[in-house]
This record gives sequence, structure tokens and C-alpha cells, in this order.
Amino acid sequence: MTLPSSQFPDLRNRGVLVTGGGSGIGAALVEAFARQGARVAFVDIAEEPSRALCERLAAETGRVPHFIPADLRDVEAARNAAEAAAAALGSVHVLVNNAARDDRQTLEAVTEQSWDEGLAVNLRHYFFMSQAIAPHMRRQGGGSIINFSSIAFMLNMPEIPTYATAKAGIIGLTKSLAGKLGPDNIRVNAVLPGMIVTERQRRLWLDDEAIARMQERQCLKRMLIADDLVGPCLFLASDSSAAMTAQTMIIDGGVF
Repeated sequence: MTLPSSQFPDLRNRGVLVTGGGSGIGAALVEAFARQGARVAFVDIAEEPSRALCERLAAETGRVPHFIPADLRDVEAARNAAEAAAAALGSVHVLVNNAARDDRQTLEAVTEQSWDEGLAVNLRHYFFMSQAIAPHMRRQGGGSIINFSSIAFMLNMPEIPTYATAKAGIIGLTKSLAGKLGPDNIRVNAVLPGMIVTERQRRLWLDDEAIARMQERQCLKRMLIADDLVGPCLFLASDSSAAMTAQTMIIDGGVF
């Protein structure tokens, strides 16, 4: 990955938990925090890429992230994963709620089951992970929660009704949690990525034509990749953003 030029000394030895950290944006964040010297745990349902990431980072950095396999659609599993991370790290100062899945479905194809599944995958665990980690942050005098939303809900995309609803809901959740947890010096902010071209996006949804169309809408005429989310996330996790909470940060190359 391309490391950000900035270093954040206050992140060294801080406990960081990333959901969906085994691949894509999540893996870039796990690596970035590890290279900042943080103690990192991550949760993912996919074991093979997650273990491969741990092995690579151990070889390259000497730091081994703590991988917690869990299906975050299961609320009890999410709670257990949060407690496992807190136990492994000793404390959690930063929670990055990143895990998501942008399934496509037409309006007519949405069922009660697929609707509930979409919200479970993309929204529900953000709340329950935050609920579980907040007491650990409170006991240590504060922390930072970073929720990953998306600009997708602002693009009027017809094939993602559940995903768009969840990503819009994350903004409301961020505002509410910030109001509740602010008195405990726990900051809560949201990051809204634009079209981030990951291996999964390439495999499932994006071709060169789709990428070119989005670049035409962007002020920055280049492809955005997972590494573009690293700097903003490190900033929100660090003391550099100590007075920033209840905010949304759009990283989309200038679409909005």
C-alpha cells in the first residue's frame, strides 16, 4: 500500500478495532494502523484472506493484528467480538465500523428477508459494536468511533434501496451517538467514500467504463483506491481531530 506521509505518534500503542478488516478498505486500515504502531484487532467473516493479511503484516512490520472471526449479522457474535478485542488489546481507543456489503437488488426483487439482511449487514452492527465498546472507552477517558457511510445514498442509484437506506442511517446514528457519548470525551464521526475501486468492486460491479464515468463526475480525474481512505481515518482516530465530532467527511474526489 502507499503509506500516508503523516505519522500520528499518539496512535502508537493505542488499541484499535476495525470491523470488516480482512480485505478492501478494512485491510488497508488495519495495515495503516499497524504501521503507525497501534495495537490492532479486526473482525471479519472471511477467514482465509484475514489470516493471510495477518501473516503478511507480521512478516513486513513485526506486528501481528489480532483477528477475530465473527458474523456481525449476529448481534451476540458482534458483542462477543467487541469483548474479545477489548481483552486482547487491553483497551480500545478507536473503533472503525467499516464492515458492509453493497448487494444490488431491484425494487421489485426486495423481500422482507432481503431487506432485514441488508440492514443487518450494513447498519445494525454499527450500533451494537459501538454500544459494546463505549464502556471500555469511557473507563479510559475517551476514544474515537469512525463510522463508514458512503456517498451512494446521495446518487439516486436505483439498484441499492437497502444499502442506500443503511448508509443514510449511519449518518443519523453517528449524530445520535456523538450527542450521547460526547460528555464522556468519545468522539463519533462518519466517513463517506466515493467510488473506491477494490478487488471486490472490480470483480462484481465495476468495469473500465463505469470507472471512467465516475471520474468524469469527480474533480480529481483519477481512480480512487482503498489507500485514499487511510489518511482521513488516521486523522479522525488521532488527537489531531480532538475537537471534531458529529461530523461527516466526504472522500470522493470531488463529486459532492
